Amino acid sequence: MDRTKAPEFKKIDSVSFIQPTHLQLKNGLKIHVISGGSQDIVKIDFIFKAGTYFQSKLLVAGATNHLLKEGTKSYNSFEIAEGIDQYGAYLQNSYDMDRASVTLFTRNQFLKEVLVYIQEVILYPKFDENEFNLYFNNAKEKYKISIEKVAYVAKKESMSQIFGSSNPYGANATAEDFDKISIFDVIDFHKKYYQLGNCELILSGKVTDECISLLEKYFGEIPLADTKIDSAIESTQTNTPNKIFINKPNSLQSAIRIGKKIPNKLHKDYIGLAILNTILGGYFGSRLMKNIREEKGFTYGINSGMVSLRNDGFFYISTEVGSDVTKEALHEIYKEIELLKTEKICKEELTLVKNYIMGKILKSCDGPFNMAELFEEVYFYGLDYDFYNQYIHKINTITPEELLKLAQKYFVDFKETVVGVLKN
Repeated sequence: MDRTKAPEFKKIDSVSFIQPTHLQLKNGLKIHVISGGSQDIVKIDFIFKAGTYFQSKLLVAGATNHLLKEGTKSYNSFEIAEGIDQYGAYLQNSYDMDRASVTLFTRNQFLKEVLVYIQEVILYPKFDENEFNLYFNNAKEKYKISIEKVAYVAKKESMSQIFGSSNPYGANATAEDFDKISIFDVIDFHKKYYQLGNCELILSGKVTDECISLLEKYFGEIPLADTKIDSAIESTQTNTPNKIFINKPNSLQSAIRIGKKIPNKLHKDYIGLAILNTILGGYFGSRLMKNIREEKGFTYGINSGMVSLRNDGFFYISTEVGSDVTKEALHEIYKEIELLKTEKICKEELTLVKNYIMGKILKSCDGPFNMAELFEEVYFYGLDYDFYNQYIHKINTITPEELLKLAQKYFVDFKETVVGVLKN
């Protein structure tokens, strides 16, 4: 090997993914198996349609997810934590707008011992009154601190501005909402949304027949209740103001949040928009970073992003700038947006961005656990791994002319939220 010469550049046309095997336990519980890797470790994701979209009261989805492992009918929170830790396993809970999950990492040889605790956490949480009160007292104090931060307020107000406060994606909690939740709200939410009939499993890593047998033992013999999850709320155009300014006179920084609804992953323009977003503010070398941070010195960081939701989607630009340059920063942000609508991106910049995105995709394909995350990100839209190969094809073939048209079509009618100071 001649180390004085760079390796030959190879164009990637597609990726060979670890295809999932789809199984059902005796009771009908679906398991998607992505088997691979050399280490004797498995990851199990118990995924529920139990995100904030489904809550009838604000805060209840997050509270339920958090309190799952704070005590069950057989174990208190300390015993659960110690019981899992003694086997070198790791348990985490998470939730977002659409889904909630309980995720376990463990060595295969200890799966039997650990699943005893996981079954209790998911199916038989106690929801102790003291733990409930402790959680909400802490959550309320954290909220009081967060509400004084301009970035937190800007994000909160922007979501309501984009979707409308009556839409689950745009609803925001206030301090009063913390006092409206009871332990019975949590119990009811768990009973409705954390049943196995509303659950699917993604099993990844070095999966053996014994793994499946153990899941059958602990979760396959429980009858699935009939589930009737609330239907999606139809997305409508909101009548919120296009610009919101919240004055924080003593703030040293202003938070800027600019956004709008865009299509989700099911739309033909989504991939092209993702590439356009990367150019604007989706990586460290983006146009917004070069202008607002490197050239103007208005901020430490600025970024743009796209969020695909099951029933909608949105685009945003987010930054915090010095209070004395808020108006100048806004001017420069809109200038960069306008340039994408009026001038074609040059070949060199487009090639750089394409290579960056391709590198991210290849990195995200490394190993069965990452593959499982990629699978989850498309499966609940009714898609499969072909989405990523379509992504790669679009990266390779998209032209400056296509990006110009996408910018002209979608980079209009933004909603703007500023929290801080607007000096003349």
